[in-house]
Amino acid sequence: MAKDDQDSKMKRKAYEKELRKLQVELCHLQQWVVERRQRVIVIFEGRDAAGKGGTIKALTEKVSPRVFRVVALPAPSDREKTQMFIQRYMQHFPAAGEIVIFDRSWYNRAGVEYVMEFCTPDEHKRFLSLCPEVEKYIVDGGINLIKLWLEVGMDEQERRFEARIDDPLRQWKLSPMDTESYRRWYDYSRARDLMFEATNSKHAPWHVVRSDDKRRARLNCISHLLKTIPYKRISREQIKLPKRSTKARYDDNASLHKMNFVPERY
Repeated sequence: MAKDDQDSKMKRKAYEKELRKLQVELCHLQQWVVERRQRVIVIFEGRDAAGKGGTIKALTEKVSPRVFRVVALPAPSDREKTQMFIQRYMQHFPAAGEIVIFDRSWYNRAGVEYVMEFCTPDEHKRFLSLCPEVEKYIVDGGINLIKLWLEVGMDEQERRFEARIDDPLRQWKLSPMDTESYRRWYDYSRARDLMFEATNSKHAPWHVVRSDDKRRARLNCISHLLKTIPYKRISREQIKLPKRSTKARYDDNASLHKMNFVPERY
């Protein structure tokens, strides 16, 4: 990536300032979802190394994992392969007062399964045909369905892959499937285009986020989510800590001396 492109990326201080504002709003959204017993599904899809994981982390790090549930399913088991394709995802759908975030979703069939020939052409075609109908059923059932596609450029994806190769903290992110997706860039582009054409419906549209600048992409994703869900701030009673009771007071530190403590090495 050119130096000018690197210099134009959002600076950390500005990013953290804006992120905090958005995370405060996410806390308000959380309270509204719980009190109004809403159900929300957010789908994150995109190319490998597009920044889905970092965006989901920024989205969820200041809210309750019991309300914002992240679902990242592994490859299907032999039993799951015999089920209806969407069946293993539906068991993770939100109950009242929950937001479920899918880190990849049933759209695996339109992407990696299609490109890598893990499904047949007929299965792929049938998925694209039925998916809008299934999503219409989901939306008509009262679930707010938000679909986000993170799009990273070819040069930036290469830079991120190479950074993973050299960083022991990120090498686990680079699998044989990732390197194959790098090789098959245009196959994945065509699969993406087919998916958009078939499933960008009025009731469940796709929204594309440019993610060459990870920080801007995270802020744009969160901002879009907040604007898409018609939440309102709900006033809360002021919390005041009560006085501690001394009725059962005892030396509660004494019993700790009998325990095994972790050595303080830092």
